[in-house]
Amino acid sequence: MDAQVRPDKMKALQEKMDRLGIFEKDLIEKFVRSGGKGGQKVNKASSCVYLKHLPTGVEVKCQQERYQSLNRFLARRLLADKIETLVRGQLSREEQEREKIRRQKRRRSRRAKARMLEDKHAQSDKKFLRSKDFSLDE
Repeated sequence: MDAQVRPDKMKALQEKMDRLGIFEKDLIEKFVRSGGKGGQKVNKASSCVYLKHLPTGVEVKCQQERYQSLNRFLARRLLADKIETLVRGQLSREEQEREKIRRQKRRRSRRAKARMLEDKHAQSDKKFLRSKDFSLDE
């Protein structure tokens, strides 16, 4: 697995996995063909790596790189990061982004909508009073 990855990075990942209690025996690893751009290389070789951690049920699919060995490393790193956020109980960046978008799309309450429209109307009145159409010297 370490053909493309530096030994120090491999060691750091192994330490992180040990710290989180992720063992190789708990992982299901499959190799599938990647999708998307890449032409013949992607269509022939199974360089995409699928990992599933049995105790937590966390699944990861990685096809970032052309090489299977590098994708195996990246998939394990991604899995460790996901499990770490799960263990810590923190919202990950992706979840925070999704929550932000959900809040933006959420319908306003009647009171909030009325207040917003009232503020818009007041601003509109101010702009109208500044316009050339309305002048006091006529």
